[in-house]
Amino acid sequence: MTAATASPDVAARRADPIPARAGIGLRHHHYRAVIESRPPVGWLEVHSENYFGAGGYDRHVLREVRARYPVSLHGVGLALGSAEDDDGSHLAKLCDLVREIDPVFVSEHLCWGRALGRHYNDLLPLPYTEEALELMTARVGRTQDALQRQILIENISSYVTFRASAIPEGEFIAELARRSGCGVLLDVNNLYVNQLNHGTDALTVMNAIPREIVHEIHLAGYSRGPDCVIDTHGDRVSAAVWRLYDAALERFGPVSTLVEWDTDIPALEVLLGEARRTAAAMKGAAYA
Repeated sequence: MTAATASPDVAARRADPIPARAGIGLRHHHYRAVIESRPPVGWLEVHSENYFGAGGYDRHVLREVRARYPVSLHGVGLALGSAEDDDGSHLAKLCDLVREIDPVFVSEHLCWGRALGRHYNDLLPLPYTEEALELMTARVGRTQDALQRQILIENISSYVTFRASAIPEGEFIAELARRSGCGVLLDVNNLYVNQLNHGTDALTVMNAIPREIVHEIHLAGYSRGPDCVIDTHGDRVSAAVWRLYDAALERFGPVSTLVEWDTDIPALEVLLGEARRTAAAMKGAAYA
């Protein structure tokens, strides 16, 4: 690995961490309930792209929520690993949202999603190669320069692997953080889905990632398809993922943790129950 490490100004832009508490994703189904009842959760996360409009009800709700809770912006559209560059419009909208909301974290995914003039509505996996690492490092650096702050990069679930991959996933993530100065959003469910689909070892991936660069953790539910396990974010967190989360807490210590639920969205109380279980796991962990 020969690329230069992050410059000191990147380190200086790192945001103060959220207190290590459990959070939930804010979805429009729960706008009124969250605003009116102010549930006792540590923080809320939203998908950045849902709030790119300069006005409207969604942006109004986000401002209201931000006045009461820490908010994390989680993006799904920058597609930083795409060989084809974008025109800058997506990043400009994100910059505008960040300036207004002042989130505690801004995150994106370790993926590509743009080619031949088209943007694919998916988080597509990268080969873990030196070329991909150099591309991601440059794109992450450009994004952080535009935002004037550190971003977090999330590991994704995938349904194919590449023969060309020469760097283990955990080492790829760690090196990306070292070179670019980004942090890591560790999705424990994605690690487990990949373990089931590809035979990788989730613990090996976690152990390759330095403790100090993981600033947020995601948990979610998955579904079993006829040929693979699918990261649907549409069910309760599985028992196996809870066990893996315990291992993550032992490895990384107290880290702000979000329960994602994006399909078949249940009543708010179900999400709050998952958050309470997360908080209990954090409280009961024996941190190294």
